[in-house]
Amino acid sequence: MTEIERKFCVAPMMDWTDRHCRFFLRLMSRRAWLYTEMVTTGAIIHGDRERFLRFHPAEHPVALQLGGSEPDDLARCAEIGTAYGYDEINLNCGCPSDRVQEGRFGACLMKEPARVAEAVAAMRRATHLPVTVKTRIGVDESEDYVFLKDFIETVAAAGCTIFIVHARKAWLKGLSPKENREIPPLQYEVVHRLKREFPQLTIVLNGGLKTLDACVEQMQELDGVMLGREVYENPYLMTGVDSRIYGEAAVELTRPAVIEALLDYVDRELAAGAQLNHISRHILGLFRGQPGGRAFRRVISQNATRPGAGADVIRAALAEVEAAALRPAA
Repeated sequence: MTEIERKFCVAPMMDWTDRHCRFFLRLMSRRAWLYTEMVTTGAIIHGDRERFLRFHPAEHPVALQLGGSEPDDLARCAEIGTAYGYDEINLNCGCPSDRVQEGRFGACLMKEPARVAEAVAAMRRATHLPVTVKTRIGVDESEDYVFLKDFIETVAAAGCTIFIVHARKAWLKGLSPKENREIPPLQYEVVHRLKREFPQLTIVLNGGLKTLDACVEQMQELDGVMLGREVYENPYLMTGVDSRIYGEAAVELTRPAVIEALLDYVDRELAAGAQLNHISRHILGLFRGQPGGRAFRRVISQNATRPGAGADVIRAALAEVEAAALRPAA
C-alpha cells in the first residue's frame, strides 16, 4: 500500500474504534485508513489475543496501534500484528491518561526519544509493515519547537517515515484525557513547520478537524489528516471521503442504505455470540440532525440491551426515521 492512501485516517479511540465500529465506518469509505483502539503489549502477550486483534477482512486498510515502551515487547507485538494481517503498526506516543503514565508509555515517551527510536528500530526488524508513530507537539513544559523537532529527528533516524501529529501539547498532570483533547490550544502552524523542515517524511495532522472542507484545506500543506470524535459522532461524513479526499467518482449512499448494508453483519455477529448493544452503540450518530434522528437513537438505546435483542431493533429504529420523512413539515 502506498503512503498516499493515508490521506484520510480515522483516529484510534479507546472504547470506540473496536472492530464493530470499524466495519460500520468501512461501509461508507473504501479508502480511509482505520485504526484499532490502543492495545497494550501486555494485553497481546498475556491476554486474550483473539479478542483484542481479530478483525473483519473488509476493514482493510487497518492499522494496529500499540501501547508500550519496552522495545522487545513492542517488537514481539509487531510480529504478532503482522501475522494477524494488519496493514500498519502504530506506536502511541500521545495518550496522556494516568494509566499510560503508570506504564511509562503514551505521551510520556515524548520525553524519551532515544527509547522510542530503539522501539521503532526493534519493531521494524520484526515486521515488513510500515511502523508509524502518533505523537503530540509537546508535553508538559516541553512545548518549544526544538523539543518536537529533536523528537522527530531522533525517531526518524531509526527508520520511521510516517508521523501522525496531534496539534496540541499534552499535560500529564492537572488535565484529564478529555481535557487534554480540548484545553491545550491547537497549533496547526507547528505541524506545517514540521512538514516544511522534513519534506521527506509523511506528516498527518490530527486534532480539531470537523469538516471535509477543513481537511482539504490542511492537505494543501500536509500529507494527510486524521479525524476522531467528529467521525464517531457524525459518521455519515465518511460517505464523502473517497470523492472529496481521494478524487474518486461520487457515490450516492443514503443513511438507510448504510443501515441495510450493516444488517447482514449484525445477524452474523449475533449468531456468533455478540451482543447487539456492542454493535448498535456505534451507529447512534448516523441520523444526527435528520428528521427522526432522536427517535432512531431512542429506539436503539432503550432496546439494544434487552436479553435476546436482535437486528429487528435496528430495523424498528430505521422505521422511525422513514416515518418521520413522510410527515409533512411543520
